[in-house]
Amino acid sequence: MILIAILLPWLSFLFRGKIFTAIICLILQITLIGWLPAAIWAVVSLQNARDERRTNKLIKAMKK
Repeated sequence: MILIAILLPWLSFLFRGKIFTAIICLILQITLIGWLPAAIWAVVSLQNARDERRTNKLIKAMKK
């Protein structure tokens, strides 16, 4: 998934169900200068989503 986030950042957002963000990222990626920030944005967003999922899992485990 990280490879998709680097090569096609908008597709990474689309796979995660963030359609509006994917459209904004696609517009940013179309410009040559905007491709690098779009790739960084997608990778950071992916890592944040994974961290949030892990945190929620730990919270549920602690409540048991």
